[in-house]
Amino acid sequence: MDRASVRAVGWARSIPMSSGPKAARDWAREHLETLEWSRGSSRTMDDVLLAISELVTNAHIHAHSTARLVMTWDGQCLHTTVHDDDAALPTPREPSRDRLGGRGMFLVEALADDWEARRCPYGKSVTACFCLPPAAEDTQGGPLSTAPPEHTE
Repeated sequence: MDRASVRAVGWARSIPMSSGPKAARDWAREHLETLEWSRGSSRTMDDVLLAISELVTNAHIHAHSTARLVMTWDGQCLHTTVHDDDAALPTPREPSRDRLGGRGMFLVEALADDWEARRCPYGKSVTACFCLPPAAEDTQGGPLSTAPPEHTE
């Protein structure tokens, strides 16, 4: 792919602590449904929404912060980033029967094709990337377009 011709489409929204992860999932679903691949790849859509729910929950519970959610589709991968106000980086922990919680990053690691966390000047950003499955097919059996929707004004 010629890097000079890469196009992307994206969305951003703040999710205050008073809203919760359901608001993030509903908002994300609405925008992801504008991408053609979402109609033929419900498992990927479910994985993305669960990961977003976990990342927003982590921002609210562990960082005591508004979650700033950014989704970017570059034609091959969906990048979902949640920024919060705490610079402490998350680390996946093995699930335990002895404690509640602690499974969020374990789930993100299992669902996403890749993820990373980076400190920022005012907190951190955690990004989970989801690649479109190579066999995504539409209802007629043909491949779905991975191009972002055309922007019209």
